[in-house]
Amino acid sequence: MKLFDISGEKLEAVGSNPFKLEKDIQSLIENNVDELFELEFVKSELRISNFRFDTLCFDASNNSFVVIEYKKGHSYSVIDQGYSYLSTLLNNKSDFVLEYNETLGKTLKRDEVDWSQSRVIFISPSFSLYQKTSVNFKNLPFELWEVTRYKNGSLAMNHISTESDVDINSTIVDDDKSNVVKQVSKEVIRYDEDYHLYKSNNRPQSVVELYHKLKERVIGIAEGIDLRIAKQTIGFRQNKIFTDIIIYNKGLEIVLNLKKGELRDDLQKTEDLSNKGHWGNGEYRIWINSEEELDYALSLIKQAFKKQA
Repeated sequence: MKLFDISGEKLEAVGSNPFKLEKDIQSLIENNVDELFELEFVKSELRISNFRFDTLCFDASNNSFVVIEYKKGHSYSVIDQGYSYLSTLLNNKSDFVLEYNETLGKTLKRDEVDWSQSRVIFISPSFSLYQKTSVNFKNLPFELWEVTRYKNGSLAMNHISTESDVDINSTIVDDDKSNVVKQVSKEVIRYDEDYHLYKSNNRPQSVVELYHKLKERVIGIAEGIDLRIAKQTIGFRQNKIFTDIIIYNKGLEIVLNLKKGELRDDLQKTEDLSNKGHWGNGEYRIWINSEEELDYALSLIKQAFKKQA
């Protein structure tokens, strides 16, 4: 990605400042993992069952573990390493929970973790075409991020998105490597929009259409807005999630990532969630079930976007 400094009407290209060592990338990411990925840092260089995990994090929004790995070369297989990490995680659940509790002084229980949302994030200055193509399946629990540091002190993070509708399980043959994929795939699920839209067999088409209309308008708020889909929620984010949508047969629940007192709700349509357990980020929610309610809901969502931008 090219970066330019603006001086009046003139653009001046900013050169890159490459990382010399993987450790330099790791240190920067670990010190900013909440800002970059909304994750809680747990442990660096964790060793379990003959595996070394570069960075272990925890996603408090869905109670799941996230492994981050840093790479500078192109000679490794993202698929092989990713599934090996997840297999080790699933086969040593108690060890990961113990590490989390001992390191952070918490009392997390194993059955409180949603192991189905475990995932691996790979971060590298660049990935080869083969590596990018190898993860182009709709349901892989992996993320690829390219990181570039510039001479002016800026940092760019580019998410390598996947567009395939192919399920990796449809490509499996019977060998040891495929057995690992099968074992992980039984427990780890990559949730998508279709899961939320159609997990109810009798979902009204009007609710599906209402979701798509709202999605179009939310994404249109600004450039760079994408989705972060979890088991219970569809999150909309630019840098951080600013609103979550939960789809029900009766309509859409919209959770706004604002703390109590930060929302201007002239029509008093929202509900205070500050003292209630709920899915999604934030302390306000509004329900909608008709297109006529979109304008006002969007005005509230824009407030959350401005706060989190």
